[in-house]
Amino acid sequence: MAMGRPRFDPRNQQRGGFQIRVNHRIRVPEVRVIAANGDMLGVLTTHEALRMAQEQGLDLVEVNPKAEPPVCKILDFGKYKYEEKKKTAEAKRKQTVVEIKEVKLRPKTDDHDLDFKVRAARRFIEAGHKVKFTVRFRGREITHPEKAQEQLTFILPKLEDIANIESRAMMEARTMTVMVAPKPAIMQRVALLKAQREKDRQVAEKEGRVYESEPELPDLEDDDDDDDDDDDDAGEAKAPPAK
Repeated sequence: MAMGRPRFDPRNQQRGGFQIRVNHRIRVPEVRVIAANGDMLGVLTTHEALRMAQEQGLDLVEVNPKAEPPVCKILDFGKYKYEEKKKTAEAKRKQTVVEIKEVKLRPKTDDHDLDFKVRAARRFIEAGHKVKFTVRFRGREITHPEKAQEQLTFILPKLEDIANIESRAMMEARTMTVMVAPKPAIMQRVALLKAQREKDRQVAEKEGRVYESEPELPDLEDDDDDDDDDDDDAGEAKAPPAK
């Protein structure tokens, strides 16, 4: 790192949590130093190690603060942070995240709309997500919970080839809910597809092409009454308005 033009400013680092000590923030008297090419240089005074890093236009970065003495490596800290961020993003892409999608029903929902809700639920499940069915009651509808039970009895058998019931139907305030989750075979298929997409992305990146990521599940219109407007969210499945 050139003298008088520091590459790292500790004031720019976010406060709180673990912080990597770099250059003059390393205040122990001596450190064990690893060269930029990976060679072990042994134990040096921190001042000498910092001078060596500066002569190479690089940074002295503490990579193992718990060692005795702490282990530091001479490297390009900006590049190091970029590579660490890239590794984190890579791990996140490979991770299979199971979301809970909500499919809302009303006791008055007719069979045509129930079929639509089932198709929406299947898309969610086949994408590897859990689905929570919520039947909401208004006013005197709460006196007929059997209607909600009938709807769930109609829906669940249509999903049994791809989903397992995770929680049985239960009443929560003025709603009846049931949760289903993808079967292991579905999750395995999702994982394989995700791995293939990652390979395709890497190939596209090497060839300089823009990779088209997996399309998002579409939002669906609600067919409930106007006073449902406070219940909209991107994860729910709703039937389109009747034409």
